[in-house]
Amino acid sequence: MSRPPAEPAPEHRRPRDDLRADCGSCFGLCCVALPFARSADFAVDKAAGTPCANLRTDFRCGIHARLRDKGFSGCTVFDCFGAGQKVSQVTFGGTDWRRAPESAGAMFEVFPVMRQLHELLFYVTEALGLAPARPVHEELRRARQHLDALTRGSAEAVVALDTNALRGEVNELLLRASELVRAQVPGRRRNHRGADLMGARLAGADLRGASLRGALLVAADLKRADLRTADLIGADLRDADLRGADLTGGIFLTQAQLNAARGDAATRLPTGLDRPAHW
Repeated sequence: MSRPPAEPAPEHRRPRDDLRADCGSCFGLCCVALPFARSADFAVDKAAGTPCANLRTDFRCGIHARLRDKGFSGCTVFDCFGAGQKVSQVTFGGTDWRRAPESAGAMFEVFPVMRQLHELLFYVTEALGLAPARPVHEELRRARQHLDALTRGSAEAVVALDTNALRGEVNELLLRASELVRAQVPGRRRNHRGADLMGARLAGADLRGASLRGALLVAADLKRADLRTADLIGADLRDADLRGADLTGGIFLTQAQLNAARGDAATRLPTGLDRPAHW
């Protein structure tokens, strides 16, 4: 049976290059600055500021091609949104923490803050590619300029930022953009914002234009679900079954979310996102 249309579909574009991780221009910051705990996602415990045992001297991962097999699936779903190269090449001018160990502490402190700024830039940039959200584009452009300027500040200035306040301001704009896009979808739109849908049976569900912002969808059955133009910002899709699902035009969906889920060749993806290799 063919599905009814969800018109008009939002426009999407591939993120700016500086909002895509360039590991070759980074000093392995995610492998050092961030902590992780032994779990299904990580094979070992590691404290913040301690290099991962798999990090090579050239800042490359020694088991990159075998991360899932070695018990480090958490690494495969992490995305710094380009913060790593910004801290490495801009904030610290290309001088790495091994050659200048006195800068290590500050560099590792800046990285998680920069990652939040770049994530916000990513979402704002995507919102600017949504045609129905034109009424808020001017405010979004100003927000992007402001955020971009903040990312170019000194290490001390970046660390001192109130990221919670920034998130609140930007999220208001993103929510308005989302509502404008989803309002184009005919019929009743479901509101599952922040809902606990862990393991939910949603196979074949009509979720066109739904709000799934921050929803817990771990291991949810979303096979063949219609998620066109659904707002997926912050949704936890770990191990969610997306086989045959239609995510065309999914709003604020990230590559990391897809990497954490399960899908197949029949899963339809938004423009600009790649089908994970493990699907």
